[in-house]
Amino acid sequence: MKIIGIDSSGLVASVAIYSDGVIIAEYTTNFKKTHSQTLLPMLDEIKKMTDLDLESVDAIAIASGPGSYTGLRIGSATAKGIALVIDKPIVEVPTLEGLAYNFWGTGDLVCPLMDARRGQVYTGLYEFNPELGTVVDGSAIPLTDMVEKINEIGRPVIYLGDGVPVYKEVLKEKTKVPYLFAPAHRAYQSAASVATLGALYYSQNKYVNADDHAPTYLRKSQAENEGPKQFEV
Repeated sequence: MKIIGIDSSGLVASVAIYSDGVIIAEYTTNFKKTHSQTLLPMLDEIKKMTDLDLESVDAIAIASGPGSYTGLRIGSATAKGIALVIDKPIVEVPTLEGLAYNFWGTGDLVCPLMDARRGQVYTGLYEFNPELGTVVDGSAIPLTDMVEKINEIGRPVIYLGDGVPVYKEVLKEKTKVPYLFAPAHRAYQSAASVATLGALYYSQNKYVNADDHAPTYLRKSQAENEGPKQFEV
C-alpha cells in the first residue's frame, strides 16, 4: 500500500510517502513561506528522491481540518488535483487526529491545541487503547473549557500544537493533573502521521472520491461572520 500524506492545516507544510508500513520520505517546513509556494515543490522533490510512480499510489491522505482556512484550501486543492490526475481516492484525516497520532501508544491523554483566534482553540481529547480513540470530539471552544474537562477526567495529559506557545502560561496555571508539553519534533503537524493514519483508514474503506472531498472548518471564517461590508458613498 502506498499513501501520499499532505498537511497544510497550520503553520507547518508537510508531505510524506507511506509504503507498506514504512515512511520512505517526509519533507516538512515551518519557515516564512506560504503553502502555495511549498507543497508541490516539496512533493516533487520527494517523488524524485524515491523514484515514486504516482500511478502506484493507492490514495492521497489529507489533513482535512480544522485549521487555517487558507492552508486547508491549498492542501485540499493540491490533494484533489493529484487524486483527479491519477484517479485515486482521498482519505480525509481530521487534523486533530493527525496531531494526536504523533503520540501513538502513549498511556496519557493527548490534547492537540490549535490557535483559532478570537479567544478559542481548535481542540479535542484522544487516547490509545491500543488504537486511536476519541475522548472529547474536536471543536472550537475556549481553552479553559477543555482544561476543565481534562481536570474532571483526572488523567495525565500531553499538550501539543501551535496553541501551546500561545497559551502555555494559562495551561501551567489551570491544569491540575500531571501534564507534558510535546518536544519540538512532535509538537506540530506531520504528514508522516497523516499518511500512516490515512493508511489505516484506507484499509477500513474510509475514503471519498476526489470530487466529494471538502475541508472541515468547524466554524465560519471571519469574512463569513462579518458578512458583506457596507460603505457610505
